[in-house]
Amino acid sequence: MNLKMVLYTTARIMQTEALFMLLPLAVSFIYGEYDSAQSFIITILTVFILGFIISRVTHTKNRVIYAKEGFAIVALAWLMMSFFGALPFVISRDIPSYVDAFFETVSGFTTTGASILNDVEAVSKGMLFWRSFTHWIGGMGVLVFVMAVIPNISDRSIHIMRAEMPGPVIGKLLPRAKDTAKILYLIYIVLTAAEILFLLAGGMSLFDSLIHSFGTAGTGGFGIKADSVSSYSPYIQWVITIFMIIFGINFNLFYLILIHRAKTAFKSSEFWWYIGIALSATAVIAFNIRGIYHNFSDTVRNSAFQVASILTTTGFATANFDTWPELSKTVLLLLMFIGGCAGSTAGGLKVSRVVLLFRTVKREINHLLHPRSVSAVRFEGKPADIKTVMSVCVYFVFYMLCFFTILLLLGFEPFSFETNFSATASCFNNVGPGLDGVGPMVSYSGYSPFSKIILSAAMLLGRLEIYPLILAFVPSTWNKR
Repeated sequence: MNLKMVLYTTARIMQTEALFMLLPLAVSFIYGEYDSAQSFIITILTVFILGFIISRVTHTKNRVIYAKEGFAIVALAWLMMSFFGALPFVISRDIPSYVDAFFETVSGFTTTGASILNDVEAVSKGMLFWRSFTHWIGGMGVLVFVMAVIPNISDRSIHIMRAEMPGPVIGKLLPRAKDTAKILYLIYIVLTAAEILFLLAGGMSLFDSLIHSFGTAGTGGFGIKADSVSSYSPYIQWVITIFMIIFGINFNLFYLILIHRAKTAFKSSEFWWYIGIALSATAVIAFNIRGIYHNFSDTVRNSAFQVASILTTTGFATANFDTWPELSKTVLLLLMFIGGCAGSTAGGLKVSRVVLLFRTVKREINHLLHPRSVSAVRFEGKPADIKTVMSVCVYFVFYMLCFFTILLLLGFEPFSFETNFSATASCFNNVGPGLDGVGPMVSYSGYSPFSKIILSAAMLLGRLEIYPLILAFVPSTWNKR
């Protein structure tokens, strides 16, 4: 373990986080919120100076990053970002309890969108901006950003990308991981800017456009109104729906389109499975809720929005779907587990994993019926290698173990099983809203500090896809050899 490199990189990430806070600081000054501005100034100075000291002490010429260092850097960096990112909320007293502020910050960085705020409209503009900006930072991954801008990082930093980016297989778009990181962030910025322009064209204010674009791009879902997005116009809701679907697509496909390989991009079976799931779920729910809304367009719009929001694990809402029929709620609950595509900003198991799991089960059943048959699990038009199939199966086992452990720990709360189950599913899959006691119009404030810490851990486990966070607490990870 190259401990100096781990601490050095973490320190640089701390400095980067401090620089990110300059934007909400500027927003606080623009709106004349000087208490909020003061809290950001204190946090920025503290985090930047601390990061500077650590980076000087741990400066090393050996900047090689292997898999072990990649996992350690990712786990430590996300914990530190959440720990320091909560400070402005506490110092400004917008969220007086540090546990609540930590929960809110973890929810932001992991792009979950679960909130403990009961009156979000009472929070200062600067804090609302920081709260939603954490979605945008965490969506693509702050470490991917650091890789793109910090000079002299070893090209073995692909291990950081593999540890931070969601999905079963992460590779390079270009020969150097650093160039891949730049391409990914360029696509991310352009798509975010496009959504901002479309929302402005629909009459939304610049502040609201930024907030909702950050939430959509990072598939996070923090809103700035008590009713989330329901009070905005149908045009605004359709724009957000379309961009939620876009940000749930594998970013590699956007790169292929950029280099004029659109035919290859549209041959992606994961993409078509993703679109098929979204359209099928929308059709089922629209049919199921047809008697709730006055006309066909409202029915389709609300069902499409909720499907896009839950499938991409964004978490915005245009309706209180907790009051919908059981079939619709069941479909949405299942979508929480599926999530978006690998290599997107969405959470969940990922469509590629779900497809591979089903095809693996199908192959095993076929082998039981025809013992002498030899067949391979096919994905993206070619046989999936045994290593990929095995890793997906092992990940699913870890996934279920973590899920039921979290659910068991929430059993101490005086809530219904539906509440605890959906809270676990929502936080672990980085969705945000759940059902019953944690529905789209209800916050997580009723949970005890212990459960909020458990759910914060669930959000981190889900965003980092389990391994980095677990390996960070395994003693052998930190061995020198």
